[in-house]
Amino acid sequence: MSEILTDTEDGITTITLHRPDAMNAFTPTMLEALVNALAEASNTARVIILKGAGRAFSAGVDLKVLQKATLEHGRVGGVFDGPAAEAAAAVRRTSVPVIAQVHGACFTGALEIALHCDFILTTDDTRFGDTHAKFGIRPTWGMSQMLPTAVGIRRARELSFTARTFTGREAAAWGLANYSYNTAGDLEAAVLDMAKRIAANSPGAIAAYKDLFTLAMENRPLEEALAEEVARDYEAITDTAERLSGFGR
Repeated sequence: MSEILTDTEDGITTITLHRPDAMNAFTPTMLEALVNALAEASNTARVIILKGAGRAFSAGVDLKVLQKATLEHGRVGGVFDGPAAEAAAAVRRTSVPVIAQVHGACFTGALEIALHCDFILTTDDTRFGDTHAKFGIRPTWGMSQMLPTAVGIRRARELSFTARTFTGREAAAWGLANYSYNTAGDLEAAVLDMAKRIAANSPGAIAAYKDLFTLAMENRPLEEALAEEVARDYEAITDTAERLSGFGR
């Protein structure tokens, strides 16, 4: 059974984590398949939706696989770190927006992957958590950099030091998630609506924004960043005249 499923319709590619019997827990082969799916989708899609099959987005790393590995000084190590780093980079660097559609559960490694996405939409009762410290593991997939960006350094310290779970409602209140919805059905509809709105816009302009928002995260001095914004050229934007000609029709 494939650990990753893909489906494309109207420029929207849905990538589904597909180990429902294991709450979509990550294996190295699953992460490698995710990299390949993202690479393919980035060449054809206007928007990517990343979701989980069954009752959860993902429980994170498959602990059964991890128990067989030799971990030194809290590092997950080569069995996972290589594929995970590639997956995180693939999510982050794709030129099209990636929406994480998170329901049920999203723990540790899964939360890290979701944080690399452009948006997180979830449900009120979804359970999130960073459990690295609970199992004597240090982060290597980006948690220490991405979580403080999402919720602020003090909240990030609280969540990582205590390893406590928190809800989708809290995630939205803190800014980790963009929105939280009452039911999985509401979430599904909202994600699709957002994806359609993005897909209707200029793909070249969206790709430019993705690059420029990455520039913003470099925290350069303002004048330098503003000059760089002007200096960068985006030859992929070729639909300006067509879109302007249709204004007001």
